[in-house]
Amino acid sequence: MMEGEVLVDVRNIKKYFGPIKAVDDISFQVRRGEIFGFMGPNGAGKSTAMKIITCFLEQDSGAVRVAGHDTLTESLAVRQKIGYLPESAPAYGEMTVTGFLEFVADARAIADKAAAIDRVVDMTGLENVRYQTVETLSKGFKRRVGLAQALIHDPEVLILDEPTDGLDPNQKALVQDLINRIARNKAIILSTHILDEVERVCNRALIISKGQILVDSTPQELIARADNHNVIKLELAEGDKALAKRIEDQNWCERVIRQTETQWEIVAKDRENHLGEVMDLLEGVAVTSIAVQEGRLEELFREITEGVCA
Repeated sequence: MMEGEVLVDVRNIKKYFGPIKAVDDISFQVRRGEIFGFMGPNGAGKSTAMKIITCFLEQDSGAVRVAGHDTLTESLAVRQKIGYLPESAPAYGEMTVTGFLEFVADARAIADKAAAIDRVVDMTGLENVRYQTVETLSKGFKRRVGLAQALIHDPEVLILDEPTDGLDPNQKALVQDLINRIARNKAIILSTHILDEVERVCNRALIISKGQILVDSTPQELIARADNHNVIKLELAEGDKALAKRIEDQNWCERVIRQTETQWEIVAKDRENHLGEVMDLLEGVAVTSIAVQEGRLEELFREITEGVCA
């Protein structure tokens, strides 16, 4: 996806904490309309990079521009363009949701506070709790309050650090749907450990480990690289060596893995879906079940980071 203008431009940034190299010469761009999944194990450098982009930290070398503004020399302009949800978003528990959002709106110098608050309350589904104190809310609603404060000034760039961490499946789905709804006119960087979230939400994924970028691709391209992508799982009513030989003789077939006499896995050389060809070969054969597997990011993530993040 290359259509949108570049809103985040990270060039060769490095960050040291004493002898520890937290970010090691990474570069990437995020365009308007992209939801950029920032993935990696704990300590990989994700949060450090996000703090540099949001001007909470300064890089030791390299450059970052947000909506055309340099983070070192134009940090105020950058902050005005960014909405930021930290991993543990601070909020004043004794304030009501509305009171807290009014406080943020004042800090942002928003002219029409009431309209801005109504907009983000509606957007994040906080209407029923807007007059409750933040400390009385569930973790899911507290996370939505964090999203509301990040969105209140309608920023062009949204930085979300583990936005669904600790939420139950229903709460995660609500937050993920919200992110998808608001993405069209924004550039969103989303740090996550949840690989299913990358598949559901992101249109681009970057894997980082020990401060270095290992992969920058789309979730679909990553899934296609997984070893089990488009592997056909076949279970027969009884063993059939001749059938196995017919399948292995196909030009596209890499191998038939016979886990038992009747349970097979069929692996294609090109990792494409060859279910139709297999079905043609099964005419007259008693089949108990057949299914095509889809590669999972979790398996590929382990493969890519194996040894690097040890």
